[in-house]
Amino acid sequence: MSIRSATPALAAALLFGASTPFAKALVEGVPPLLLAGLLYLGSGLGLGIILASRHLLHARESKLPSAWRIPRADLPWLAGAIVAGGVLGPVLLMLGLTQTSGASASLLLNVEGVLTAVIAWCFFKENADRQIVMGMIAIVLGGVLLSWEPGGATLSTGALLIVGACLCWAVDNNLTRRVACNDAMLIAGIKGLAAGIVSTTLALLGGAGFPSGAVAGASLAVGFFGYGLSLTLFVVALRTLGTARTGAYFSVAPLFGVAISFVLWPESPGLLFWPAAALMALGVWLHVRERHAHEHTHEPLEHSHRHVHDDHHQHTHPFAWDGVEPHTHPHRHEPLTHTHPHYPDIHHRHPHGRASKKGSSQGSR
Repeated sequence: MSIRSATPALAAALLFGASTPFAKALVEGVPPLLLAGLLYLGSGLGLGIILASRHLLHARESKLPSAWRIPRADLPWLAGAIVAGGVLGPVLLMLGLTQTSGASASLLLNVEGVLTAVIAWCFFKENADRQIVMGMIAIVLGGVLLSWEPGGATLSTGALLIVGACLCWAVDNNLTRRVACNDAMLIAGIKGLAAGIVSTTLALLGGAGFPSGAVAGASLAVGFFGYGLSLTLFVVALRTLGTARTGAYFSVAPLFGVAISFVLWPESPGLLFWPAAALMALGVWLHVRERHAHEHTHEPLEHSHRHVHDDHHQHTHPFAWDGVEPHTHPHRHEPLTHTHPHYPDIHHRHPHGRASKKGSSQGSR
């Protein structure tokens, strides 16, 4: 795997990690659930403006079918992702934070990456070799060290609620992968608006007072960059890397958050910061050096996503095409058998038997 393939996931982690110190500064004057709602609203509204502008600019010029829609077959997956990650996850987290220390919460949030990978490997049969598993373990251990404080995590009602939130987000990540071939910005915008409306409404019904215009505006701005653009890149990464690998790269977000905090509010990092950074760097390196290649067969498939006419996209166009690439339109993949390095992206969700595992082993260096 090249660093270029990992760039969307790492960029998503950077943006999300950068939002944490800013959100921490804002949360002092805004109830947590209301802040979560404003952050998600900033995501949805900001992406909505970009989507509307893009649609108006290109509607008259483009001769391609419109991508401004989600296929009906994908709607249940998207709805499940919104309910799990945009509604249940934040509510469980906020309930858990009222009964759990900050140190325990930080440690427990590392469970999301583990649960994301476990669900991807066990329920969606996503392929992973020993190197990928070891990389995931290194990143998670780095996250544990980064957030460790005396006292650690304890098994309590609050802790169980936070683990429940992590499970919801892990389910969200895996369900979102099922719709990742659609417009990434559209997916992120819909999720942001839905989650923002629900969380903000619950906070206001619970008696939270609306913040000043300046604080609200800052929250929306942080949400646009740290949640909206980050989630858009996360969906792109799901499309090209699969769920477990994307979740592993995204798990380095706390490292970026801590590093940015040191820049904004200069102070010496704790002793555990450096071994944590080393473990996360090791995990990323193990993932980047993955080489997975074997003979595989593509079954017939129909979907729509942004693409160029590579080996996987040799199709004709039932409409006038000006030759511009990449472009987006519904297209059909005919059966194809070949061998090349690949990852569990939207075109490589095939099972791996003994022969495939042998090929995977030989393809790793």
